[in-house]
Amino acid sequence: MSSNQDISKSVIFPKGAKVLNDHFIGAAYLELLNPRENTLNCPIGNVTFEPRARNNWHKHPGGQILLVTGGKGYYQEEGKPVQVLSEGDVVQILPNVKHWHGATPDSWFTHIAISTNVQKGDTEWLEPVTDEKYNILK
Repeated sequence: MSSNQDISKSVIFPKGAKVLNDHFIGAAYLELLNPRENTLNCPIGNVTFEPRARNNWHKHPGGQILLVTGGKGYYQEEGKPVQVLSEGDVVQILPNVKHWHGATPDSWFTHIAISTNVQKGDTEWLEPVTDEKYNILK
């Protein structure tokens, strides 16, 4: 499969609906696998990014875990170099760490996002990752 091929048709979980908010640049899709509720208190989503798509900088008061299931993506914490992610990678994001994630320019990217300790608060969305900053990543 070429890296620019739409991998959303070859993954276990559905691609979901297109994300329609100002917290993403480019096309991203979300399928909630476990909704936010009070019993298990652990929202889980399958997130799929088209090439070059990414979310804004943000923080999770309770932290987050990403399980990469396909394609190639970027993950970056504030003040640190970008990491290239591939299928099978696991990212543990500690509470209140400013970060972003998304697809590389030439690949779709999909991951399972597990929100942890959600009783500590909602995601704090911050500024976008501009094309200028994104285009210099390697």
